[in-house]
Amino acid sequence: MSTATAPTVLLLPGLYNSGPEHWQTHWERERKDCQRVEQAEWNTPRRDDWVATLERAITGAQRPVVLAAHSLACILVAHWASAHPASAGRVHGALLVAPSDTEAPDFPSGTVGFAPMPRLRLPFRSLVVASTDDNYITMDRVTGLAADWGARLVNVGAKGHLGSAAKLGSWPEGQALLEELLRSA
Repeated sequence: MSTATAPTVLLLPGLYNSGPEHWQTHWERERKDCQRVEQAEWNTPRRDDWVATLERAITGAQRPVVLAAHSLACILVAHWASAHPASAGRVHGALLVAPSDTEAPDFPSGTVGFAPMPRLRLPFRSLVVASTDDNYITMDRVTGLAADWGARLVNVGAKGHLGSAAKLGSWPEGQALLEELLRSA
């Protein structure tokens, strides 16, 4: 696949954005094919605003896209896909890393509209990456989400929420999964 037709990777951070040591930030700095989608409000997001921002990013992309989402942004992808089925053909795949359980009683307050979590099959190839000791979702819940979304579940062992605290750096394991999606695009 030529560079001109290769998909753009849209990086979708979760709640509070992704800091300087987050794998998404490493990818944004190190990979020419990655572009962060900037939300207007990172701390108290509204689902409708985040969905509209994602829709603009996808329809405005010059090439097809692969989504690389973390945490709350995984739930964003599912909400976007159900709200914008006509645009879904522009998405060639999604890497959904450590989805958060927005229905859990201890989910951080301040988010609006992300629960209930969409459980419809995603209309594009998807990989859900999960850790056995993620404090934002249980393995049972993430296994059910992956099945409902029609996604392949990738269990990476005990690595927490797979964010900055996990000290993944450029996260080669995640990049290999991303490359798998890019090759199939």
